[in-house]
Amino acid sequence: MRKINLVLDWTPNINHIGFFVAQNQGFFKEYDLDVNLISPSEDNYALTPAKKVELGKADLALCPMESLISYRTKENSFPLLGIAAIFQEDMSAIAVRKDSHINSPKDLDGKVYASYEAKYEDAIVKEMIKNDGGKGDLKISYPEKLGIWDRLIEGNADSTWIFMNWEGVVAAKMNYEFNYFKMSDYGIPYSYSPVIAGSREKIDLEPDLYAKFLQASKKGFLWSKENPQEAIAILKNHLAENDADIDLMKCLNYSAPHLGNEDSWGKMDLDSVQTFLDWLRSKGLEKQAFKSSDLIRVDLV
Repeated sequence: MRKINLVLDWTPNINHIGFFVAQNQGFFKEYDLDVNLISPSEDNYALTPAKKVELGKADLALCPMESLISYRTKENSFPLLGIAAIFQEDMSAIAVRKDSHINSPKDLDGKVYASYEAKYEDAIVKEMIKNDGGKGDLKISYPEKLGIWDRLIEGNADSTWIFMNWEGVVAAKMNYEFNYFKMSDYGIPYSYSPVIAGSREKIDLEPDLYAKFLQASKKGFLWSKENPQEAIAILKNHLAENDADIDLMKCLNYSAPHLGNEDSWGKMDLDSVQTFLDWLRSKGLEKQAFKSSDLIRVDLV
């Protein structure tokens, strides 16, 4: 059996359910794979998932599309290659507490945004504010990554970037309400997140190995849609203690329609990715020109 180490982009959550199902149900074993799922909490995010791939500490990582660009443009370029997307559309949004009196992105001017310090992140949020008629005058804080949501809950930040199918579900149970601003509603052609990414050199060397991983993962995600109760029971065994009370069925119901089907799961549209790449350049957020085919490989899933 071939060993594959996959680093998750966050502590285990609904975005990862298909991987844990594939592991539990033996789908990886069917393809002669021994898959190790690694949470960034193991080192408190000392290294990002993509960095672990670059350093050879992992074979694959979950990361935003932006990481595929930033690893090509840094001083010591690394060919990080995207091979599949978890969702067929953007599931994220900027979250703000309603009691902060932020009713649209322009109201974020002068407010505190808790950032994950990802490349382009802060600039993208500022562009959202400008598109809504604001100045983009955002105050940025950089808390520990795994504590960012808590900063928002505790009132130490006014906004942050979340997944609607996870933190959005958590927020729905709380005593105070949130407003959510989606990128697409404010002229931001945001791309896929998270994507499954690895070293281009390794993927090009053994494409069949990575294709098998994606086929097994697809089985896991689609099985989760068909067997929600069983899938939730599997995921629950891997949640962090402070996530134990999350309404996992609501999370899965929110996620399932966006996972695609047998023909579409994991697929990324080259034109959609190119639109995002071109937008980054048009706003001066990235100087280097890329073709989407430079950054993603679409024939493995």
